[in-house]
This record gives sequence, C-alpha cells and structure tokens, in this order.
Amino acid sequence: MWLGPDAVPYPGGRQLTAQVALSPNFGDRRGAARPQLVVLHYTAMADSGAARAWLCNPDSQVSAHYLVSEAGTVEALVPEDKRAWHAGAGAWGDIEDVNSHSIGIELANPGTAPFAAAQMDALEVLLAGIMARWAIPPEGVIGHSDCAPGRKIDPGPRFDWTRLARSGLAMSTPPVLAPAALDEGRFRRDLHRIGYTAQAGTEAQLAAFRLRHRLGHGGPLDGVDCALAAQLAGGFPVDPGLANA
Repeated sequence: MWLGPDAVPYPGGRQLTAQVALSPNFGDRRGAARPQLVVLHYTAMADSGAARAWLCNPDSQVSAHYLVSEAGTVEALVPEDKRAWHAGAGAWGDIEDVNSHSIGIELANPGTAPFAAAQMDALEVLLAGIMARWAIPPEGVIGHSDCAPGRKIDPGPRFDWTRLARSGLAMSTPPVLAPAALDEGRFRRDLHRIGYTAQAGTEAQLAAFRLRHRLGHGGPLDGVDCALAAQLAGGFPVDPGLANA
C-alpha cells in the first residue's frame, strides 16, 4: 500500500503532489515501529537528478522517503510506512534504529549553497503533511547532524531552521537572557534529555548543537551554551525522566 502525500492541504491554500520514483532500497520497519521523527539531509551531489539515480540504485544501499529538488519538485522514493535507509547508525533519545522510527527527506543541495525559496516552500508543505499523518511534534523534526554528531553535518550551516520553527515545523531556539554557570556535566545531561546521544563526546555534541541552535559560534563550551541547552531540555525533552539526572 502506498502511503504518501497525494494532495496535502496547507495553510494559505497551498497543496503538494509528489511524483513517484520508487527506490528498491527499503524494507519493513522493525518491531512494528512507526515514524516518530523526520530526518532532514542534504544530498551533497551535483543536482537532484544525480541524487535520484544514487538513491534508486540498488548498489548504493541508501535511500530516503522523499527527494526535494532545487526547483521544489518532490519525488516520493519510499512509501512512508516502509523503512528507508538514510540514517545509518544514528540515534536520538532512546531510539537506536532511527531508520525504523523516521521519515527521511533529502534536499538537493551540495552543502555549501543556500536552499532555494521554492525548495523550502515545498519542504514546508511536505513536512506539514507528514507531521499531521503521523502525529509528529515539531521537536521530532531533526537534522542528520543531530542524530549523528561527529559524523554528519547535514542539512548544514546554510539550512534555515528558523523558518521551519516560525511555521511550527521544528523546535524553536529560545532567547538566552543570561549565561548559566559553566557545567559540562549538566550540559551533556541536558543534551541527552533533548535527544543527543550520550555516546558522542562533548566536542561532537557541542558542534551539532551549535549547528542547529547557535550557528556560527565557535570556541569552547560556555555559559550561553549551557543556558540554551537547559531551556531546550525543559521545553522539548524526549525523556522527561532525565530532568533530575
């Protein structure tokens, strides 16, 4: 059975109809899992045609549920109820098999260029439909960099997370009114509570966290990082039981 977007209504009267170019690279979701996350990627390839060829090549052993071109064309590659192969060894919260618990979206982009307006428009419509169909909250929309800190950086520093947050399609980054005390242990616990894997080192966690919530800031961990992590952990915990850990 095909589970995909068909014509998805979106505020403002916009709709989305995806073209179907089925990839052979998928299987059943393990353990009766259902999508709880949406993972965003960039293709790091020359264009969407090259990306489609790779994602539909059985020798590649990779795929995603959707490919969004630079012009905003959406191609459905794997049915939403199936397990695409896009997140590898990624982990988020207590989810260690991200592929079985997520929907993967590839955005045609080399990783160094801005994301086109038409592409972002299409992504917003696509995300709204996916989130409605599977009851995925804004904090369930993550980057490949979030679930694979130290290994992946996509969708990268040119991706407009703020735009998605304004539309309720990703968690928002709160303002930091004052730095917190510098506490690496607390910072790591807060990031774990947000969803970042505890197996990654502090440096990898910090880089992934800043790529998403404090873009362009370098240097060692500081009090603003700690304050921001604490606010996000309080507002968007994937494991509320870690609150007092």
